[in-house]
Amino acid sequence: MAKKKDLLVLLTNDDGIHAPGLNTLAKQMKSFGEIMVVAPDREQSASSHSLTLTRPLRIIEFGNNRYAVDGTPTDAVMVAVHGLLKNKRKPDLLISGINHGANMGDDVSYSGTVAAAIEGSIIGIPSMAVSLINPEKGDFVPAAKAVRKIALWVVKNGLPQFSFLNINMPYIGSRQFKGVKVTRLGRRIYNDVVVEKVDPRGKNYYWIAGDPEWMDVEGSDFAAVSRGMVSISPLKVDMTNIELHEELKDVKIKL
Repeated sequence: MAKKKDLLVLLTNDDGIHAPGLNTLAKQMKSFGEIMVVAPDREQSASSHSLTLTRPLRIIEFGNNRYAVDGTPTDAVMVAVHGLLKNKRKPDLLISGINHGANMGDDVSYSGTVAAAIEGSIIGIPSMAVSLINPEKGDFVPAAKAVRKIALWVVKNGLPQFSFLNINMPYIGSRQFKGVKVTRLGRRIYNDVVVEKVDPRGKNYYWIAGDPEWMDVEGSDFAAVSRGMVSISPLKVDMTNIELHEELKDVKIKL
């Protein structure tokens, strides 16, 4: 493990380079080591693990090791590691967040925040995705302080490649978190709706809307945060269903 002062930490998000959650985290992590911020130039929520392959990516430098990329969170990680750092060192840690809102259960498949952590884990960087549920007035300081403590543990203990941590925190204001819970992904009750409207030129357009409802399953991320605890869900890139693989491996399909 590198000494603390020698650590290189890559920060990114899906809310954009100017998001309060990202900037608060960057301030809190300053004493942790060298901080590099590479994030989308605008909000990229629900962009999932998408890469931009049909056009060149542009970078805006803000100084102080801070860059915006006109692409997705995955683009930002790729540009940071294989472009800006290129022949230099690989980051010792990647943190994606702090996201404005939850990334729990089935919704992680849509999340740009989680996607950045997935990309980091594929590259071989210990990675964390961090989300704060219902932040009020942009108060991310308690969450950022908690992230720093979790980051210390990750740097000390490491994570297996192709695995990462998905962290969700309840908004608690000035109160203390009620602890940390290692959780599994919860389940969402889908009540998504597509709202159809007509624009001033008489053409139909659609908004995808709907509020998530969660099953209160013991041991899930939702159960933990609803009780005032920090949820840490260890996730992996390999989505193979091992049980089904064992069940199907001897199946003969005649083509």
